Parts: sequence; C-alpha cells; structure tokens
Amino acid sequence: MKKNLWLAALIMTASLVSVSFTNATNRDTTAAYSTEISNDNDSTIKEAAAESLSTLLYNGLNLKSKGLSQEAVAYAVNGYQKLEAAGEVSSPYLTIVDFSQSSRKKRFYIIDMENQTLVKNTFVSHGKNSGVDMATRFSNVVGSEASSLGFYVTKGTYTGKHGLSLRIDGKERGFNDNAERRAVVVHGADYVNAARVNSAYMGRSQGCPALPMNEYREVINTIKNGSVMFIYAPSDNYLQGSKLIKG
Repeated sequence: MKKNLWLAALIMTASLVSVSFTNATNRDTTAAYSTEISNDNDSTIKEAAAESLSTLLYNGLNLKSKGLSQEAVAYAVNGYQKLEAAGEVSSPYLTIVDFSQSSRKKRFYIIDMENQTLVKNTFVSHGKNSGVDMATRFSNVVGSEASSLGFYVTKGTYTGKHGLSLRIDGKERGFNDNAERRAVVVHGADYVNAARVNSAYMGRSQGCPALPMNEYREVINTIKNGSVMFIYAPSDNYLQGSKLIKG
C-alpha cells in the first residue's frame, strides 16, 4: 500500500476533518512524513489509522452502492495491514468475498490498495454445505464441502480439472489453514453466472470460491502470487476467534 494513503488516514484520525479520497494534492502534502509514520510502533494509533483508511476506501470507492458491508471492509483492511507488516504480502490487491450477501449478488470485490481503485466486482460461489442462497455454515474440515472464513494469501496457478486454478494459503489456524489440504482454490465454474440471478440461488461449489467462466482467468491473473483474500461473514465464532481482525 502506498504510504501516502496511510498518512491520509492518520491525518483524518488526528484532526477529525474530511479528507477527499482522490485529492492528490493532499496526498503529496503528507508524503514527507511517511518514514516517521511507517516506523510508529503505537498499536493504538495504527488501529485508528486502519479504521480511518477503511472509511476512506469505503466512501471513496462508493462501496455501499456495490452492496459491500462496511464491517467487512474494516476487518479486511486491518488484516491486510497485519499480513503486510508480517512480510506475507507482495501484491497490492485485496480481495473481499462478502458472504453476508445473497449468492445472487455480486459479492466478490478486488481493491487495488496502491492505486485506490475497485478493480473487479462479480459473482462468487460458496460451498454447498454452507447454505443454499445464503452462506451461514462454515468449516475447515477436509471433506466438509463448506466454505472457510478468514484471510488467505494467494499462491501460484496450475491447470487442473477446472482449467486454470489459483492456490490460496489459509492464514488462520482452525478457520482456514486446511485450505490446501482440502484443495480449496479459485477457479471458474459454469454454475456461477448472471443468468442465475433470478433463480433461487447461485450454483454452489465444494468449498471453493468459484467465479464466472467469462471472468475467472482475468481475476486469477490479477490476484495471483502474494495478494490477500478475505472471506467474510458475520459469524460470532470467527469474529471472536480471529487474531487478524482483533487488536
């Protein structure tokens, strides 16, 4: 993430003034202080900055109109920053899968954290044992055929039974760290498409975040190799247990 965006968030936190998300002049003005801020070890300040940053993204990209939960964005940014600080991130993309929405909604979002843009918003499946239209049950168990919540870091691609596929590494023990053993990957599926919007539910997977056939290659090639994916649902079990979304 660009340090100037961090600065904009910190300044908003300190001064409680409105900061324009696209105001390049403001970003340039604060850039000189980036080194000092990036070395700040005060976790309270960093958490406040993360909250302000998520607000800037949410409002600046008009994500409410796209159906994305503001809570999901706040958690996603917090976890992204922690993974970035831990040296896990080598790509500027943050993908949010918002399972608080119906499967017939476009609930898959790719945000370019460097350029502060919404790159993609499309449909995505959940596991067949997570629910019908709404995903409400989640599992990290091999063979569960359910979705797993939490943060992932993308790995490389391979060609398998679903064609081009993307491996994802679950970073949260007990919630999604069995992703690779379960063969949970990003791939294309003909059961995920706009034509099913008027059906009772979108097609479901065996736990993979499957994408429309006309978009999955573009998505995979955008987010492969070191980007962050956050699969969200308002699950008390996950929200209370995740170390990446809590202080």
